[in-house]
Amino acid sequence: MRIVVTEFISIDGVVQAPGGPEEDTDGGFAHGGWSHPYFDPEVLGPVFDGGLSRAEALLFGRRTWQTMAAAWPERAGDDPFADKMNSLKKYVVSSTLTDADLTWNNSTLIPGGEAVARIRELRAAEGGDLAMMGSPTLVRTLLSEGLVDELQLIVMPVLLGGGKSIFPEDGGKRPFELVSTVTGKTGVNVCVYRPAAEG
Repeated sequence: MRIVVTEFISIDGVVQAPGGPEEDTDGGFAHGGWSHPYFDPEVLGPVFDGGLSRAEALLFGRRTWQTMAAAWPERAGDDPFADKMNSLKKYVVSSTLTDADLTWNNSTLIPGGEAVARIRELRAAEGGDLAMMGSPTLVRTLLSEGLVDELQLIVMPVLLGGGKSIFPEDGGKRPFELVSTVTGKTGVNVCVYRPAAEG
């Protein structure tokens, strides 16, 4: 399976709490919900519908899984996107959750200490995409390990001045190629990147 990461991201590389004020206030982050003014449904609707149609499963870190698990089940039957989210196989990486906590249907726990090895196995398996959203700590680890096959950055025209990032800070050089870009009326850019050969 290909690992495909989709992130709302500011010009200065922040991915923290794009959805709402209380989503993630770690570090005193005060700009929760910052993506809303730049959301262009004409551009982003097809992006998310297309990504979900190619997904065979979803992969989350704990916090993102908990946020999604609190939102999507209650929309079942009213929203085709929600129905697809609810029906897909879901993997959640956590060192604190237990199987008993996995109330969102089709969810499977990957213990934190086994994450890289287990995700490597999933990536090697046949099938569609293993789609990721949010989960900055896990995405950063997978980028460090060279396990991300496609990076879809939804770049919003705003600076946030600090917050969580998906990018490794280990001094490593990792070339990517720009596969496509689409610009929305709000100034949002959807940029799709794939790993490129060095040189």
